[in-house]
Formats: sequence, structure tokens, C-alpha cells
Amino acid sequence: MGLSKKMLFLVFCSFIQFLQASAQVKPDPKREFRGVWIATVTNIDWPSSSSSSSSTQIRELTDILDSHQKTGINAVMFQVRPAADALYAKSHEPWSQWLTGVQGKAPNPLYDPLEIAINEAHKRGMELHAWLNPYRATFSPGSSVAPNSIVNQKPEWFFTYGGQKIFNPGLPEVREYILKIVLDVVDNYDIDGIHMDDYFYPYPIHGQKINDADAYKKYGAKFDNIDDWRRNNVDVMIKMLNDSIHDHKPYLKFGVSPIGIWKNIRQDPHGSETNGISTYSELYADTRKWIKSGWVDYMNPQIYWNLGHKLAAFEKVVDWWSDNAYGRHLYIGQAPYRIIENTSAAFRLRTQLPDQIKYIRKNTRVQGSVFFSSKSVTKNPLGFADSLKQTYYRHPALPPPMLWLDSISPNPPLKLAVKLKPKSVILTWEEPDLAKDEEEVYGYVVYRFNEGEKINVDDPKYILRILYSDETSFEDTAIERGKTYQYVVTAIDRLKNESYPSTAATANTK
Repeated sequence: MGLSKKMLFLVFCSFIQFLQASAQVKPDPKREFRGVWIATVTNIDWPSSSSSSSSTQIRELTDILDSHQKTGINAVMFQVRPAADALYAKSHEPWSQWLTGVQGKAPNPLYDPLEIAINEAHKRGMELHAWLNPYRATFSPGSSVAPNSIVNQKPEWFFTYGGQKIFNPGLPEVREYILKIVLDVVDNYDIDGIHMDDYFYPYPIHGQKINDADAYKKYGAKFDNIDDWRRNNVDVMIKMLNDSIHDHKPYLKFGVSPIGIWKNIRQDPHGSETNGISTYSELYADTRKWIKSGWVDYMNPQIYWNLGHKLAAFEKVVDWWSDNAYGRHLYIGQAPYRIIENTSAAFRLRTQLPDQIKYIRKNTRVQGSVFFSSKSVTKNPLGFADSLKQTYYRHPALPPPMLWLDSISPNPPLKLAVKLKPKSVILTWEEPDLAKDEEEVYGYVVYRFNEGEKINVDDPKYILRILYSDETSFEDTAIERGKTYQYVVTAIDRLKNESYPSTAATANTK
């Protein structure tokens, strides 16, 4: 019996709806920055206690990285200089009080937190960006500093504001000092990036005054007002850092994480449709100028508001930044901490942060997210980490390439071979010939396909492992007996440019 015209019409409509739905289903992005801040100031994320042993602190750090690896995070912003101090051994500044309880006291037994964090992050296929606060020298009134602290050595370099000692950005010698501190990290550690947060000039406090009139009188003659001079002081610092970082290591990424608003539209027609504190007016940080001038490789604005927020809607701020990214990378700072904080009805909704991720992914000029902070992810509030692991980050992703720093991909690996063992497949290959820029290979990406599947390295669901290592072997332990697998391997360089795939190798476990 044939179908009626009505039934045929309904079947046709259902088929069209199926095609439309299929067209809307996009594969997970293969390229995405998936970052998290690991804050050490006041022991927000790590270490849990400044009195705990070195071995306990190391174990806690590796546990944190393990957790983020399982969640799908591929980059960590690790705070190593909260307040003119250091959570790294190769420093001219004293050990941080948040590591050992007393500023200037070394861990015992001695270890280097930054060195360990780098090595352990790279083992897990994660980038490590060293996060430094540029100008804060003490955290709170009455903070005890070590005898060799720069606060004691050069008291004339600082002003006090809100009880904190702040480096005076208007002094050329201060800028040179901070540059030296940053370059010590650049030169001595195998980091992937230098990261700065939002603390430039201090956040305004009613009744407080920045005492930099003498410096303005000495150095600000060519400026019409002190505000423009202050902004220029930070401009000069950012440009110095960008030029010097890339001069020392051309592949290093340099990024800044300001608060989300550059200017409100009421202040400037180029500003965002918001009404809040701005980096330009209150913090003297002309963040739009930095990205427009190419002085940063990425901007990571802290957009800690909810979708539809009355004063600063998440979506409007994201759109503004994407319209002002000028071809550089844009990573959105998101706020799972606000779920734990429990002061916002919007963030108590399980859908808030996932909906933000969906909104970000619709915008091709946004390359990813960074979450504040680590503990707010690992605690899995409202199942957020589960949703990352099971849905949004369920497949691995490579960080997006920065073609203005390096656009040359490696050559493909050579002579891929497989060897079958009872419970695994061993892959071996040879490193490729040097690319035309003669840059050595930094790592490899291993892909696996089932029998009959087309080899497609653009789909991340086939990524078996991302290796930040020059090792030329890999053991696949997630095999099933009675199957045939095809493998290919690609090479990546330091900036994650990827080669064409190797020739395929087949393993038959039947």
C-alpha cells in the first residue's frame, strides 16, 4: 500500500527538519584556548597552607593539574609574583609569604614551584603562562616584608594607597626594574607565556589619593594633565615588555587580563554599552590601544557579569571586545567563582556558564576562555566541571596558533610504525626533517581512526593524545580486541602550528 500525499508531505517535512538540525550541529572546536587561573595570593587556590610541607605542596599542585587535565583544560595561568615576591627560585625578589608563611623564607626542603608547574603542565599537554602582578608590592596594611625586599631597598619608588605599597609607574627606574624581573622569568624558565592581571594603577578608593605629584612634575611636562601622563606610563611599560619578551624568546606569548570595560559608551562613542568602572579612566590602562597597537598577543578581559546584566551584559562586553580585537587573540575571563560566592541569582542557574560558552563559540573572533579560579572549577559547583568534561571539553583541543609570531608549520613525522602487544598498540616514528624556518619540533598529536573511517585530522574526536615532548613513541592502551585501527601522527612547533599527517599505519587486534 502506498503512502498518502499527506503522509509523504509529513515525511518530507521531517526529513528537512533533520537536515536543518544536522547542519546546526558543529563539531567541537579543534582549536580553542581553555585556560584557568591558579591563584596563590592569600592561598586562594594553592598551596592550601603556607605551613604545609614541600612534599604536600607539590602533591597538591600535581593533583590540581591532574584535575584540570581530566576536565579538558589546556592552559594554566600560574601566579608566581603576587606582590614583589616570588614563587620561583631564580628570582631577585624574596620568596612569597604565601608559600612558606614568612616573606623571604625558602621552602625546606628547597624546591622550585614554577619549575615543577611547567614540567607537570607540559606532561599533561597544557601550556603554562607565568602570571605576574606588575605594580603591587604589599597586599595589605602592615604587611611584613623581607629585609632584602625592594620595598626596603628603594622606598622612594612607592606610594601608599589603601594601605598597600604600590610601585610608582611614572618612574623610569621602576619600569626598568619590572622589566628585569619579567625577563628573569623569560630567560630562566620554559614557560609558554607571560600573563599580567588587572592591577596597574590601583582601583579607586574614596578619600584616597595617589601621591605621584612629584614624579608628574619631573617627568610629565609634555602632557596636558596627570591622567594622560599616567596612562602613558602604563603604555610605555606594556610596549617595553612586549618588545623585550619577543626579543628574548620570539615564540613566547604576552597577554593581559584587564577588567572587562575599556570605556563606557557615555564616556566615548567607541566604548561598550555598559555602565561600570573602566580601565581607561579609573585604572589608567588604555587596553584597547595595546591590542590595536599589537603590543599584546592576547587580551583576556574579565567579563564576570551574567548574560543580560543591566549594567554590563556579558554578551555586549564579549561583542565589544570581539569588535576591537584587531586580529589578536581574545580569551574571555569567566567566573565560576560566582557560583560558589552565591550572591548572584543568575549564577545560581546551572545554565549560566554553559550558555556563556555557547555564546563565545558562536563568535569566530573569540578563541577561548579562562576561568577564575582553579578551586572554583575543581570543586565542580552546579556540576560545571562535569559539563566541561562531558560536553564542552569532551575532546582535546590545541591552542590556536598565533600567525603573527610564527606561521610556518613543521614537516610531517616519518616512518610511522605500529607493534601490537596483548593489551596495547605501540606507535613509533621518526622526527621530521626541519621546516624551512629550521625550528625543531616541540611535540606531536596522535590520531586514531576505526576501520573504514576517513582520516580527518580536522575533527578533534579522533585525537588520542597531544604530546608536548620530543619523544617519538606512544602506547595506546585504550584498545579493544577484534578491531582494526588506523593511526596518523602530526608534528607541532612551539606555537602549535601543526604539520600534515604522517602516512597511516594500521593495527589489527582481531
